[in-house]
Amino acid sequence: MAAKPTMLTKEGLRKLEEELEYLHNVKRKEIAEKIKVARSYGDLSENSEYDDAKNEQAIMEARITTIEAILKTAVIIDESNTSNEHVHLTSLVTVEVIRTGKQMQYRIVGSGSNEANPKEGKISDESPVGKALMEKSVGDVVEVETPGGILELKILEISR
Repeated sequence: MAAKPTMLTKEGLRKLEEELEYLHNVKRKEIAEKIKVARSYGDLSENSEYDDAKNEQAIMEARITTIEAILKTAVIIDESNTSNEHVHLTSLVTVEVIRTGKQMQYRIVGSGSNEANPKEGKISDESPVGKALMEKSVGDVVEVETPGGILELKILEISR
């Protein structure tokens, strides 16, 4: 079975490539040095520094594997072929919460890309809000199930 493509923006691709390069060229060396120093302390069976360094190494290697898998299936979103008629990946969507009148802005990013960061207004296309907004147009009202109940959002603007 073929792997599902990971939709990325150019910025998302660049960030993943930079992180991978850092992990390969800097972090691996740092951890190898920690392991070397911890080994010099002697008995490894009761050496917490060694155990910590080996755990850090395992976490880093898992992250490298994850990034490499994402990059193998990456599809870069060509924003020049997109319109502002409907919400799609890379859209900047301004919505109004019907109940409160509060306005919010979200950038829709790919789910497998690690670009999502709600504090920065970047939400995944597979998040509840992102999923509800996809393919909708200005003026549409969407309902999103949240822990606090149903949230109604009206789309005010779609831009890049």
